[in-house]
Amino acid sequence: CPTAADLRLTNGTRVCAQLYTDDSPYYNQCCAGDVLVVLPDSDVPYMPHGWSARTSSLVVGTKCELTVWSGRGKTGKSKSFSA
Repeated sequence: CPTAADLRLTNGTRVCAQLYTDDSPYYNQCCAGDVLVVLPDSDVPYMPHGWSARTSSLVVGTKCELTVWSGRGKTGKSKSFSA
């Protein structure tokens, strides 16, 4: 997995989080599969098409916090992640 400080796009833009579809009990095989990039100050009440219940691992960048909800439209239980 990339480190929290290394989350940047190829053009240098800072990334707040990256979500991945594949996980593994072996650390060097985590953070694989499809990647969903979350930019700073994003407010997305619904997961993009095809991402619901698929995230298995994530990395949150420094100075960022990612909050997710169990229900659609920011309803249900929430959990926050940070670097």
